[in-house]
Amino acid sequence: MNKLFVLPLLYSLFACSEGPKLDKLNLSSPTLAFGDSLTFGYGAPTEHSYPAVLSELSDLTVINAGINGELSREGLMRLEALLDLHQPQLLLLCHGANDMLPKRDLTKMAGNLEAMIKLAQERDIQVLLIAVPQTNLLLTPLKQYQQVATKMNVPLDNDLISDILSQPALHSDIIHPNAAGYQKMAEKIYQNLISLEAF
Repeated sequence: MNKLFVLPLLYSLFACSEGPKLDKLNLSSPTLAFGDSLTFGYGAPTEHSYPAVLSELSDLTVINAGINGELSREGLMRLEALLDLHQPQLLLLCHGANDMLPKRDLTKMAGNLEAMIKLAQERDIQVLLIAVPQTNLLLTPLKQYQQVATKMNVPLDNDLISDILSQPALHSDIIHPNAAGYQKMAEKIYQNLISLEAF
């Protein structure tokens, strides 16, 4: 796999280029992609989910642990067992979208994300947090993701999902990418990992 498609000139544009960095990743250790339908790959065939595409791009073993429709409190309940089972080196955490749809308490959502990150950090597992925007026409960023990332000292991509959903050609409905969108999502996460010095 040719990884030279990533142009150094673009590095300065990545959302994760400042702040916490990541330790080098080991290609022999798994990465856990954890979340809801955005991780599962709703709206596209399984092989086009972002974890599947990221695995191809990076040569990492990326485990897809996304569940359609899951709330953050439900994710928190199942994450610990997955961390212990797979013992990943990196947790790609993209969760919370379903907490917004019924307008649940976003303070509780943020607390659940913090608890998930804590579970990973207690096991020396690195975390990249991927924010989900508000489900409005402007796809407004949620302050809770930045607050969680700052408090837990983890890198954050605050713009990835909103950038994809703002382009009609890249989504299958108003809240889910299509295959092309998941491809872009995987490419951006891979670029983030490079800018975070994980490779």
